[in-house]
Amino acid sequence: MRLGQWLGLFALAISLYILWQIRQVVLLLFAAVILATVLNRVVRRIQRYRIKRGIAIAITITVLLALIISFFAFIVPRIVDQLQQLLGVLPQTSERIAAWLNWLQSTIPGAIFEQLRVVENIPQQLQAWITQLLGNFFVILNNSLTVVLSVLLFLVLTVMLLVNPSQYRRVFILAFPNFYRRRIDEILSESEASLVGWIKGTLIAMVVIGLVSFIGLTILGVPLPLVNAALAGLLEFIPNVGPTLSVVPPALLALLDAPWKAGAVILLYIAIQQFESLVLVPLIMKHEVNLMPVFTILSVVVFASLFGFLGLFLAIPLLIVVQIWLKEVLVKDVMNKWGK
Repeated sequence: MRLGQWLGLFALAISLYILWQIRQVVLLLFAAVILATVLNRVVRRIQRYRIKRGIAIAITITVLLALIISFFAFIVPRIVDQLQQLLGVLPQTSERIAAWLNWLQSTIPGAIFEQLRVVENIPQQLQAWITQLLGNFFVILNNSLTVVLSVLLFLVLTVMLLVNPSQYRRVFILAFPNFYRRRIDEILSESEASLVGWIKGTLIAMVVIGLVSFIGLTILGVPLPLVNAALAGLLEFIPNVGPTLSVVPPALLALLDAPWKAGAVILLYIAIQQFESLVLVPLIMKHEVNLMPVFTILSVVVFASLFGFLGLFLAIPLLIVVQIWLKEVLVKDVMNKWGK
């Protein structure tokens, strides 16, 4: 290898090391790019009515802030109240599970029964987690300088990107050789369309799953339907893993009334997941990027392990972008032209 190639390789290694050291900032920037991309679509729609871009941006941000404030003012207090009610009934759930396990002990072989004993500890673990969440949420929110600065940085980056997105796009494209810049612009457009489509589809799925869960839990008479439906809707953002976890709290609460009701809740959530995977997701995601389930699960696990909560939250957008760039650059532009 020539000296220039060695220097280039060394510069690449140094760049990767620096990026790894500031990975949380890079992830915040990526999240800001996603939000700015979505909001930019809204701004463009408003501009169609001959409204100046600055005013359109102000309207978009004002509406977004109003929605966030409304959520925290009207929805969050009800969820917190129902979480506190959930704390009150968890001891009864634990007693009911203990009685149920005692009955099973007389009818099920010992080896299998010991494996079922892990269920007995779920209410205590859930109670401890909710207590910690309620006790530390406002403390973390008010006292954690890191969280506050991260949120401020995210908002500032989003607004700055939204003001003049084309300028930052041009700067990014200039980082590539002149002959490849048009191709990079095409890949960026495809990434933008896929991200915006996925976010719109995910938001629709979250709302639909939340509403269907609320209706189903209300019909079954399960306590605290709002908090359980909200949990089901929010966990929909984490595919495969989230919907599976969301069944645990309502099933435990249903067990307070009768074992058959807990079974009915599990069947309800299985039906909802089947409706989501067979009808809802194919319907709203039919024109968007196709994500294979194995890669989806692996991306959640890998990005969460590497980057923590931000990696878990951004796993699917990261997978979408990585998949598009690998397909367009590595497969189409390198592998398909190899040897031609």
